[in-house]
Amino acid sequence: MIDLLINIIKESINLWTAMSPYLLLGMFVAGILHAYLGPAFISRHLGGTGFASILKATIFGIPLPVCSCGVIPVAASLKKEGASRSSTLSFLVSTPTTGVDSILATYSLMGPLFTIFRPLAAFFSGITIGLLNRIFNPEKIKKKEDEHDHPRQSQHLKIKEVFRYGFLELTADIGKWLVIGVLIGGILTAAIPNNLFEKFLPYPFLHFIVMLILAIPLYVCATGSIPIAAALIQKGFSPGAALVFLIAGPATNTVTLSFVRSKLGKKAFYLYLGSIIAVSILLGWIMNLTWNLLGGNQNLISPHGGNLPIVLRLLSGIALLFLIIVGMLRSRERAVPTKHTLLVPDLKCKHCKTTIENKLNNTDGVSRVVVDIESKTVGVDGDLPLEDIENAIRETGYTPKRLSKQ
Repeated sequence: MIDLLINIIKESINLWTAMSPYLLLGMFVAGILHAYLGPAFISRHLGGTGFASILKATIFGIPLPVCSCGVIPVAASLKKEGASRSSTLSFLVSTPTTGVDSILATYSLMGPLFTIFRPLAAFFSGITIGLLNRIFNPEKIKKKEDEHDHPRQSQHLKIKEVFRYGFLELTADIGKWLVIGVLIGGILTAAIPNNLFEKFLPYPFLHFIVMLILAIPLYVCATGSIPIAAALIQKGFSPGAALVFLIAGPATNTVTLSFVRSKLGKKAFYLYLGSIIAVSILLGWIMNLTWNLLGGNQNLISPHGGNLPIVLRLLSGIALLFLIIVGMLRSRERAVPTKHTLLVPDLKCKHCKTTIENKLNNTDGVSRVVVDIESKTVGVDGDLPLEDIENAIRETGYTPKRLSKQ
């Protein structure tokens, strides 16, 4: 029992450090999307319920070098900024399944056949999940109130917002269930024997089932899955089974599934998981058929491997844990009442929120700022007189009003 507990802790730490570099990259990308694209762009291109938004989300996700868990904060950001559930799911599938980096790595490590099939699998998977959600889990897109004119934001403030949103606000949103997902992944990894799958090698179709059992709960990134898939082929699994792993592995894990279930709903969760299983098996079968038609040429699927430096993984893991703790502490601080509270009727979106926060946080005498879009209020702590707070908000282009005598 003690040995199992030690293995669970060890696997959880390994999982955390393996995913941390990609999560940090994903948070940075999410910050860029938030600061430079904004809700109007996201809502216009990915906010509709039609096929166009699904297609755009799928194509947009394929080349991005964002991995299995790194895609989560980006997807969360897109959904918050106005993307539809269908396009968010399409992005969530197509992005981690491949990327510019993994396409190149696939060519060098697994040959041209996988290089062709992998982006095609990402495209087909993204379109499939988007359309299935549109048909069986339709949603009504409310007209966003945030499509209005904003005071122009300086380049300096935009850069600052990239890091504030990506590394503070998103970590507060995803931190709790991220830790839970990692612990579950560690338990599953430690509990699965290494030689369990050898018993099923004589049965070709069960190769696919074994790959799904292995891939669905565990974290593996698009690039990191390549040496694993190559090793599986060496152990006797078919190329199609390896493709199943390359599709289902990066697109699913306990963390991603937790995100879909908690943020997009139960029906979206079942559609997401079911479509990945169906698409991966279908494409795995097509992969084997194609490879056999080409004569089973081993030169088309040559395996190798490689990992990120351990120092980078450890430093990323420590940095991610620190950011999550800071983000969660900041969330708790937001629940504490502020000294001054002002009503700002023209506060309508995250851009408005960011503009006011940046202005007040860079004002002498202000120690804390809490902006609530729903209640259209701005709370401020510090030694700055109320009149000066009002003037600072007016300088950003918004109109503050006092709620009561303060």
